[in-house]
Amino acid sequence: MGFGTSLSHARPLQLSSSLYGEALSSSSSSSLFMGGPFAASVPFTLTGNKLHFRKLVVVSKRISGLEEAMRIQRQKELREKRTFRRRIPLRRGRVSPRLPVPDHIPKPPYLSSTSLPELSSEHQIHDSEGISRMKAACELAARVLDYAGTLVRPSVTTNEIDKAVHQMIIEAGAYPSPLGYGGFPKSVCTSVNECMCHGIPDSRQLQDGDIINIDVTVYFNGYHGDTSKTFLCGNVTDGLKRLVRVTEECMERGIACCKDGASFKKIGKRISEHAEKFGFGVVERFVGHGVGTVFHSEPVILHHRNDKSGHMVEGQTFTIEPILTIGSTECITWSDNWTTVTADGFPAAQFEHTILITRTGAEVLTKY
Repeated sequence: MGFGTSLSHARPLQLSSSLYGEALSSSSSSSLFMGGPFAASVPFTLTGNKLHFRKLVVVSKRISGLEEAMRIQRQKELREKRTFRRRIPLRRGRVSPRLPVPDHIPKPPYLSSTSLPELSSEHQIHDSEGISRMKAACELAARVLDYAGTLVRPSVTTNEIDKAVHQMIIEAGAYPSPLGYGGFPKSVCTSVNECMCHGIPDSRQLQDGDIINIDVTVYFNGYHGDTSKTFLCGNVTDGLKRLVRVTEECMERGIACCKDGASFKKIGKRISEHAEKFGFGVVERFVGHGVGTVFHSEPVILHHRNDKSGHMVEGQTFTIEPILTIGSTECITWSDNWTTVTADGFPAAQFEHTILITRTGAEVLTKY
């Protein structure tokens, strides 16, 4: 996409001037900066019987409206980045012990090991019964995420959010999928500011102006429902609000191109096109994935431009979950082997839905 029509040149927008002779007073000079380029005679002085004129020469340069808009946008982005740099970098807080899950709740098979499971080659394609169970798991995940978002406010700790999410999931008879997955110690991921993803809930209090991604996955009746959203905490800057808004729009554009027979590479193309219009980077390291009876499986969903082969199939379920950054898309993973932050410390945002491929499009199973 883009702007197909050319922009006409507007009135002069940049002025440079040279002043000869004595300086003009503000009252006499103010009326000269109107209209196009000119050279004008201005008030004079009288020495004896001779008049001495002072000349003001104004030279204008005509630039397009698009060039001016781009210049203003670049200046605004620089101001925003300077603001972001002043925020206190994330620091690891205290991580409380793992929360218990009642024995009667069915548990996913990966809990038998603390090793990170390999990506399954099994595509998640469902019959009518499987689709019904997927919808139930995803609907629960969406309700839990919506509830978690109501807890976001300054002074609340991410550990408190984890406890509330854990309790709601087990009360519904489901298992919090992240808990124990590859040794992950909590029931939800909470990624604040420059944390791209996989943030571990801890004792850190949310601050006014933070953004936080909450990633909820539940295991219910043998199926995983997976979703995430970036929430605003208190008074958030316009620049951060734009990052969050555009990230959600990128996810929606990725979903909009999905249907039976569509190529997977269209998703990354649509997301990249929209992110680039706003100057945001698309993280390549983290991807979407098949989800269903297995937490993470093929197909791998790339959110950036790519040449990935393969096509979508009716009845298939997978996630689309782009991460956008204001600065670099490079990342650093902390020593806990989970928490991943942007290399330059600038904020990142993420949104995620689980979708079902239909003959004519895609059904979002994890609506907020």
